[in-house]
Amino acid sequence: MKIVFFGTPDYVMPILTSLHKKFVTGPGKSPIIAVVTQPPRPVGRKQIPAYSPVDKWAHARKIPIYYSANDLIDNPTEAVLGILASYGEIIKEDVIDLFPQGILVIHPSLLPKYRGASPVPEAIKNGDETTGVTIFKMDKKMDHGPIISQFKEEILPGDTGETLRARLFEKSAGVLTELIGPYIQSKIKPKIQDESLATYTKIITKEDGFIDLNKKSTDEADRFIRAMQPWPCAWTRIRVSEENKRLKILKAHLEENKLILDEVQLEGKLPTTWKQFKEGYKDATFETGR
Repeated sequence: MKIVFFGTPDYVMPILTSLHKKFVTGPGKSPIIAVVTQPPRPVGRKQIPAYSPVDKWAHARKIPIYYSANDLIDNPTEAVLGILASYGEIIKEDVIDLFPQGILVIHPSLLPKYRGASPVPEAIKNGDETTGVTIFKMDKKMDHGPIISQFKEEILPGDTGETLRARLFEKSAGVLTELIGPYIQSKIKPKIQDESLATYTKIITKEDGFIDLNKKSTDEADRFIRAMQPWPCAWTRIRVSEENKRLKILKAHLEENKLILDEVQLEGKLPTTWKQFKEGYKDATFETGR
């Protein structure tokens, strides 16, 4: 088995490591013959390049690394299959056609519901009780290809975008490695998605984290705050010392149908407990609007 893995963030690592362990044929003989990941990004004041977890994993094993899927067109591999999990770039049809068995995509929703970039926070924000993962064969349209496998997962009361996403990808690793054999042997019949049920999500920006606590019910506010963790983190506007400032809501919970703020961060300041914040800014009031 020769595979090219497309992925970038840390939460896809269980899938990559599971593929490696399942199909390894001997010491130093990984089934992953190349990875495609996002290029290193400069971070911090010194703008030091930060490499993705997938990049670091491949580098440690001397596996070829590409920073654009299009690079595969000029550097064809012998891979029969591509596996994609949160890579971060639209894949052209010319790249898909390089793989005899296509590219399988791990998408954290029950497609065709929540196509697009942010299915996990959308499910939490909307108050869904269950979500799941779809493994489908990529085609030229976004999250549109035929379904190879799906499984459901309960959304727990305290789930954040981070905890739910991590659990979904962790469970996906085992499901994926078990289905690849039957898939390659054409023992799985792909299921066409029902277009009439399709819904879409968008790329979340920092501005999308805004919440007006004066206009949200306690349940809505709680779900929104959890959905926005860890990115972009929910934030609101607060009036302190006659100034309008941005306040990040880092942690909160519901208690007797009331929203309790646990940890916050005023712009330009370090994180602190809500209790400490109120003690330091006794005149603080939440503003309406941005």
